[in-house]
Order: sequence, then structure tokens, then C-alpha cells
Amino acid sequence: MTAQDRIAAIEALIHVDVGRNISALCAAARGGLFGAASALASARHVGLITGFYVPLGTPPAAETDGPVGAALLLHGLNAVGIPSRLATDRPCAPACAAALAAAGLDTPLDIVELDAPLAPLIETWRTAGISHALSIERCGLAADGRPHNLTGLDISHYTAPLDHLFLAGPWTTLAVGDGGNEMGMGALPPGLVAADIQNGDQIACITPAQHLIVAGVSNWGAWALLAALAVLRPDWRDTLLHSLDPALDEHILTATVIQGPAVDGISRQQTLTVDNHPIAMHHAKLAQFRALIE
Repeated sequence: MTAQDRIAAIEALIHVDVGRNISALCAAARGGLFGAASALASARHVGLITGFYVPLGTPPAAETDGPVGAALLLHGLNAVGIPSRLATDRPCAPACAAALAAAGLDTPLDIVELDAPLAPLIETWRTAGISHALSIERCGLAADGRPHNLTGLDISHYTAPLDHLFLAGPWTTLAVGDGGNEMGMGALPPGLVAADIQNGDQIACITPAQHLIVAGVSNWGAWALLAALAVLRPDWRDTLLHSLDPALDEHILTATVIQGPAVDGISRQQTLTVDNHPIAMHHAKLAQFRALIE
């Protein structure tokens, strides 16, 4: 089995619809994991964007999907010597900070105020030599210029337009999403999200990415990137396996939920779940990734 075949098998594990009707999105994005991992394998410095705010959460907070997967991915990249920094906005900053701390990372956290211009941060990323910008579960701008959650709610009052940072280059752009309204989904064929996703005509993100990964749960996409990198770079395999660790993931999730705080994006509750699925379900998926690369 070639490396591309093995990565296709990993991608098949994340192309699972958990209730959003994303099968057509997965089909359109097939091969995205191989392209994204191939690009990331040559990264000199990664800038990651995450954080999806849930204003109607109990309490209002960032959701667990995104920051937790981002921290695990950055843990692996850091271990193989790829430096990184993470950008989010003020409402999502506590969850992102908690996730990074739980992963034991000193990754710089760039926090954007909701009404602040993005030019200073864009210049910071350019000066830092960011070569690859990666968005994981970050609500992006729709055709009306505003970000919307899956119910169609306009969350622009809680969401800085980090799409402009993502597209400011000269970095390669990669994105992970699971519902059609995340940054990067503009790479899909026009009208696909509107045709297949509830409220899709309203929420579809128009921000594109050069490499798009669609996953049933966005944290899975982060894990799949680590697994695919382990296939492409056998010299990194054992190191990356240490990051694909269910105990580490549970530790990050627990700290993010309790200390962030963070809430489940579906139930909107402060629970140790991601997209309304228990940790055991997610770790069964993680075990499948490990089996494919071990």
C-alpha cells in the first residue's frame, strides 16, 4: 500500500457523517488530507487559527471542537521541530489558552479584540515567517459578510473576521471544517453547501483554502493530519504517535472545558463531550488512526 493509499484510508475514517448531511462535502473534498499533509510536511512555521464561540452556551464560551484538536496537533508539530503560533479572538481566548497550557506548550497566543484592526497581527505573522496558515473549526464569513452558526444565527458580535488574516499571505492555506460554515469551505464547488446543509444558503463560508479537509468532527481532522504526517515522514512516526494519545487528549479536553471554560457546540453545555459525542466515541476513532500508522 502506497503512502497515498494509507492516507486515503485515514481520510475515510474522518469522512463520517455524524448528523450534518456532509457526505457530498466529503466527496468534493476527497484527497484534501493528502494535499494538506504534503504541504504541512514542508512547513517552516505554522500559524493556526481556531475558536468557535457559542453565545447561547451555558456558560457562553468557545466550543470544545477546535481548540482541543488544535492543541494536540501543535503538540505533535512542536515535537518534530515545527514552530507555531495560534490566533483567536478575545471571546475564544480563554479556551485556547487552557488547551495550550494543558498540552504543555509555550506557543505564542495572538489574541484579537473584536473591534481591532488585523493589520498589526498580519505584520506579526509575516515577520515571524509563517509559511503555512491552518484554520481548524473557525466560523468564517458568509456571502453577506457575516459569520453564522449552524442555526443561521449571526455571531459577528462575538467573532473577529480572522478570515482576513488567513488570506493575507504569503503563506499556504489549509483548513479543517465539519459543517460548511467554517473558514476554508469556500474551496468547495459553489452552491454545494446551500444544496446539502440546513440553512446552507445563509451560513456557507466563502473564504477558500488551498487545501481543505472536511471531517465529521473537526478535531478528527487535526488528528488525521498528525496521522498522515506520520505516514509521509516515517522519521516522525514514533514522535507523532506520542501526540496521538487518548490520555493527552482527555487531559486537554478536561482542562479546556473546566478552566477555559468551553462548551459542547451542539448541546451548548459545559461537558466533557465534543459535538454531543462522549470521549469514548472519539477515542475509538483515535485508536483507528493509530492502528493505520502502527
